[in-house]
Amino acid sequence: MKKIILASNTSWSILNFRLNLMKALQNQGWEVIAVAPYDEYAEKIKVAGFKFYPIELSGKGTNPVKDFRTMINFYKIYKALKPDVICHFTIKPNIYGTIAASLLKIKTINNITGLGTLFVKKSVITSIAKLLYKISLNKASKVFFQNSEDYDLFISMGLAAEDKSDILPGSGVDLTLFKPNTNTLKRGEFTFAFISRLLWEKGLKEYVEAAAVLKEKYKNIEFILLGTTEEGSAEYAQISDIRAWEQSGYIKYYGVSDRVQDFIASSDCVVLPSYYREGVPRILLEAASMAKPIITTDSVGCRNAVDNGSSGFLCNPKNSVDLVYYMEKLFLMPIEQRMEMGLKGREKMISQFSEDIIINKYTEAVNSLTDKV
Repeated sequence: MKKIILASNTSWSILNFRLNLMKALQNQGWEVIAVAPYDEYAEKIKVAGFKFYPIELSGKGTNPVKDFRTMINFYKIYKALKPDVICHFTIKPNIYGTIAASLLKIKTINNITGLGTLFVKKSVITSIAKLLYKISLNKASKVFFQNSEDYDLFISMGLAAEDKSDILPGSGVDLTLFKPNTNTLKRGEFTFAFISRLLWEKGLKEYVEAAAVLKEKYKNIEFILLGTTEEGSAEYAQISDIRAWEQSGYIKYYGVSDRVQDFIASSDCVVLPSYYREGVPRILLEAASMAKPIITTDSVGCRNAVDNGSSGFLCNPKNSVDLVYYMEKLFLMPIEQRMEMGLKGREKMISQFSEDIIINKYTEAVNSLTDKV
């Protein structure tokens, strides 16, 4: 039996974003193995019928000692498992996992799932990251990008070879799991939802500022937050911030949930005013798939998920005034018009962002690489 590894920086991301791909590969006769840091979701991967191997991986920073240790950890696991192909997701697996695999002459498929602010800020770290990408992607057998702008950037900078690069429609969306539920449509009360890691760069400050303005003006609007934070990190909102927002009456925080679809269903619009350099935000695809209008920014990755004025709205990044304008515009729309916007979003997901498209691209790439063996 041919063996394939999927490696990422969290078990959560493998379970939530790659499970159907793993099932498709398994159905084609592959032995499928997940490699990621151990967390509570690792056990769920095992329950789903897949082998799981934990790896110590420094998820943040560029400490050369820790990163070298990460590469050695990948090397040891790959040498022991002897896979035919490895699929890497997220920055450090893409870089250090690929270098480790190349030393063992194992074919790899990399997925550039977004660049964050790494390529926006000019710094020594950015220069190092570009060099490491150039080294690792040169050794990859195939490189997938989630939007054309990242693809063009990497090709123009010589970080990836055009002949082995391709574009995917984000991570795709499971159209059967994220589907419309007309029973949740309501008149009167209106709910906006921000569902994401609570990073400032996801536009959290702008969302809270917009909530404060609109809540003062309209009493029948709710603004909810759902997502993880990281105490002690300046990049994230802290629990003290969130409690202050709740006490103000502007925001309701619901922590984290494995049932994101329930929160989307009970909302009227999902908002992600991100200026983080996204691949294509999964939450926007999930919301549109459930026929909810979306509001996001006219920025890399985000703009791919919406047809502006048709399935939602694009606002200017880092601009809470512009965000208020579009949120209020949507709030004041007749419900029938909002429903029409939502249905257009669902149609867009079916035609452009179905997870089946991603699975087919991956299985074609995997089979192409192994056919050449």
